[in-house]
Amino acid sequence: MAEALSENSHFEVLEPVSQSVPLVFNSPHSGRRYPQGFLEQSRLDALGIRRSEDHYVDELFSVAPALGAPMLIAHFPRAWLDVNREPYELDPRMFDGPLPSYANINSIRVAGGLGTVPRVVAENMEIYRHRFPVEEALDRVENVYKPYHACLRRLVVRTHVAFGFAVLLDCHSMPGNIRVAGSGMRPDFIIGDRYGTSASGELSRVAMRLLEDMGFSVVRNKPYAGGFITEHYGRPAKGLHALQIEVNRGLYVDETTLAKRPDFAVLQTAISAFLQDFSDHVEEYAADRALAAE
Repeated sequence: MAEALSENSHFEVLEPVSQSVPLVFNSPHSGRRYPQGFLEQSRLDALGIRRSEDHYVDELFSVAPALGAPMLIAHFPRAWLDVNREPYELDPRMFDGPLPSYANINSIRVAGGLGTVPRVVAENMEIYRHRFPVEEALDRVENVYKPYHACLRRLVVRTHVAFGFAVLLDCHSMPGNIRVAGSGMRPDFIIGDRYGTSASGELSRVAMRLLEDMGFSVVRNKPYAGGFITEHYGRPAKGLHALQIEVNRGLYVDETTLAKRPDFAVLQTAISAFLQDFSDHVEEYAADRALAAE
């Protein structure tokens, strides 16, 4: 059984009875609790505002505690605050009042409207009716973003100390119409390791092979190689590995109504089986590295 530990009302950790594997799961974009004030600020309807969600990813990967690993789950929506960004990737055109001098206002993600406090949801749909006070954006960073990352950091460090090794699985979903450039392939899963810089290539290849053996189409790093979280937490040379897993939403949700497809549970079961096999491999991989270091 898993124990839900609330860090604050915006996120929680699902803890195993005892952590038995060097894995940490993270679901930063599946939050479905929309603050009423945010909804009132938005020009989008109740369905449109949800277009940036990684729909039900927390449920798809919910086997994590049963495997013996903690799972951090965001309850706040990505459209309100995106923790897979630097803390201050902010667009000054969105706010009344000046941003602090250390804000990163020139990143590609800010230019695309997808900063820490996003300007748009998917399909480039503008979120806000009007500018709003810059203090509100900074408050989200101070009171939600920073505690979230402090919690994730504790889980990763705790795991690394306990096992001498840690693998962070950052769990996401992608639009069903995603295609791989040059091939036209529509992948079921994408494994991102920042082109080998956030995790061992062996771990990425094993994840791909396990999914392919189950009949899924899988690619690595294209078009999603991993965001701020994988880049920030992955330090393979130190035994800290971070992999991003993207699941094609077309497999399990109606992207028009956002309702679960009838075979949602089938995919959930398949992902659980994959994670069990991957967890077994991670334990073997960690043990081999420990022996090699002796």
